[in-house]
Amino acid sequence: MTEELFNILPQVKKSKLNKLPENPEAGCGSGAVSKGRFPSWLHRKLPSGGSLSKTGALLEKFRLNTVCEEAKCPNRLECYSKKTATFLALGKECTRNCGFCDIDFSKEPRAPEKDEPERIALSALELGLKHVVITMVARDDLPDGGASHIAAIIREIREKSEGTTIEVLTSDFSGNFESLDIVLKERPEIFNHNIETTREMTPRVRHKATYDRTLKVLEYVKAQSLGTFVKSGIMVGLGETATDVKETISDLQKAGCDIVTIGHYLQAGPRKLMVKSFVTPEQFKEYEDFGYAIGIKHMYCGPFVRSSYNAHEIQKIVTSKT
Repeated sequence: MTEELFNILPQVKKSKLNKLPENPEAGCGSGAVSKGRFPSWLHRKLPSGGSLSKTGALLEKFRLNTVCEEAKCPNRLECYSKKTATFLALGKECTRNCGFCDIDFSKEPRAPEKDEPERIALSALELGLKHVVITMVARDDLPDGGASHIAAIIREIREKSEGTTIEVLTSDFSGNFESLDIVLKERPEIFNHNIETTREMTPRVRHKATYDRTLKVLEYVKAQSLGTFVKSGIMVGLGETATDVKETISDLQKAGCDIVTIGHYLQAGPRKLMVKSFVTPEQFKEYEDFGYAIGIKHMYCGPFVRSSYNAHEIQKIVTSKT
């Protein structure tokens, strides 16, 4: 990989627009916006409907954070219109400062709110969710990394919404298996921990987390044989090669992943890593086919795919395959 591909830190410029790679559709009459801006497959219509505002109002009522808002997810309006959201637990300040993520960084975030598990459970109940996704900021400042708090949320949801399936998207807990056990004891239906990028790109993209530690976390969860589906996700468009992405998919399969998601990285703010290439729908399909060919149970790949996007549908599909 050339030195140029690793030069992905944003440069301070007077331009108000993020610098983007060349639009591969420029000049081909495809209807793309213009040269240097986004290709057609990274455009989408805005959703409509009363549920959008109702979801936002409900989250505000229970004083809840969502990764949809804090990470500026491009799917948040669609998800809100479907009366669904991914709950962000343990506050909205993260003890890690990853180059791709727009969640606020703090070495000393606020203490966890003791009533947050109940508020999340009540919100899930009022939204009528059949599948709840709980993610978290990394909390390296806490002795157990926040594991006991996540476990408390799972228990509250099970108590208030019998029959609701639960998916957790956790940090690596600094590789502490005792913390992992606290979460796994509650038997979430899906355990998700994202590898985020390829081995070679990891030092540039992730803060503190390592490629091999992520694989060890996923392997450990799978080895517990709890009936929990293991899931992980990759971002593309950061300068990685197709060969390296396929190597990462293979590593996830060897670690025991049942579900792998692959989506297009989009720069969330001027201080975040820049998009280095536009990945085509055909390339996403190639990754999907490769994953299935090596034995991964479910591949979900596309420009707007995110870890928890359409999570309930994926949960139903993978369950039907068992």
